[in-house]
Amino acid sequence: MSSPPGASMFTNFTKLCKGLALVLVVGHLLVQFVPATVPYLALIPARTIPFGWNLITSGYFELSVYGVVISTVSLLFMGKFLEPVWGSKEFLKFIFVVNFLTYLCVFVTAIALYYITRLEIYLYMPFAGFHGVLAGLLVGIKQIMPDQEVLLVKIKAKWLPSIMLVLSIASSFFTLNSAAYLPTLIFGTYMGWLYLRYFQRRPETKLRGDPSDDFAFSTFFPEFIRPIIDPIASIFHRMLCGRSNATSEDHGYTTSGAPLPGSDSVEASRRRERGARALEERLASERVVPPRSKEESQSDALDSV
Repeated sequence: MSSPPGASMFTNFTKLCKGLALVLVVGHLLVQFVPATVPYLALIPARTIPFGWNLITSGYFELSVYGVVISTVSLLFMGKFLEPVWGSKEFLKFIFVVNFLTYLCVFVTAIALYYITRLEIYLYMPFAGFHGVLAGLLVGIKQIMPDQEVLLVKIKAKWLPSIMLVLSIASSFFTLNSAAYLPTLIFGTYMGWLYLRYFQRRPETKLRGDPSDDFAFSTFFPEFIRPIIDPIASIFHRMLCGRSNATSEDHGYTTSGAPLPGSDSVEASRRRERGARALEERLASERVVPPRSKEESQSDALDSV
């Protein structure tokens, strides 16, 4: 019996994503029924020392119902495309690293804002939620299928992180609790890009990162701003990644100047091809294959004999 059209769109989720979604749901239920756990699980800057583990736990539960719904649904759907391309181990590693670095930056930012403004709200505001990781996963979608148009809205996937940040910044002027989510989204996007750009291991080449021009930091901005962004980004690139550049050149490619054969442009093309294949496989699994009649099956059996 064939499934209705589009039914598999809401199935075929990976086991890892289902497990992570369950963690988010259980975490939300825990803080709802046992509110006393929030100070121990959420990132509250004034209590991070000695509760340092909340730099990790704060990202794996949501304080609101709509937050847990958006996080679980987004994780399941984005995981369908990213996990087959990256592999389960790398997918889980990405989530852990981006979550930790995001909340570490949020902690440092909150402490800095307190010393600048002397407002204690920055010390005792609870930061929690999976949205920082989701912002990083959007960067992963931008990387593997940049020219793929998103259904319904017809926007290329490479612009999704930028649109998300613009809308979040714009909405922050009309909401009172923007400080609870905006830094997480900004740092999640940047940490996701930083990890994919410089540190993600590529098994096919045994190299790290994606040095292609199509994944440069300036690609998050419109083209007319990129001449201004590129010089600034190159300064941070030399400060943070000078050692990685030397290592890359030892392996036969460079991240500056003309790429050598088999370097950034080729690897970026391969990554996009893998993303396109993963998307095609997902779309193919959602197509309805009409059931064959009994007479056709018997006829094929006689022909094969």
